[in-house]
Amino acid sequence: MRISVFLLALVLLASESWAGSLVPLTVTTGTGEAHVFQVEIADTPEERGRGLMHRDELAADRGMLFVFPRRERITMWMRNTRIPLDMLFIGDDGRVEQIHERAVPYSEATIASRRRVRYVLELVGGTAERLGIGEGALVTSDAMR
Repeated sequence: MRISVFLLALVLLASESWAGSLVPLTVTTGTGEAHVFQVEIADTPEERGRGLMHRDELAADRGMLFVFPRRERITMWMRNTRIPLDMLFIGDDGRVEQIHERAVPYSEATIASRRRVRYVLELVGGTAERLGIGEGALVTSDAMR
């Protein structure tokens, strides 16, 4: 029994460290609907490079916010990413400037922002359409500096 409890504790600890710290983030649509997500922050080159690779699932209310040090044209890809994702390219002001919906798992095709942006929010593929999130939606979080 002790070994089982110990193994369960290790599994729970490992799953927590895999997910990283979660912070709340709100996306407010053009119609005023607010949707709250719990997101991991990728704000170092290593974290941004790893992203959501090698994950088998992502809960509907989870995501990852990529934070870049300054506005730039961002390029993303889906290498080693197993689940389809929506990528929301976000400006300094928190406004969604572009959305790439349902990025194809494992694709190495470049997904580029049309303009210089500061953030990219990745959500489960189909979330933007399902929740009515479009260009101009407002994204807010304490993680957005």
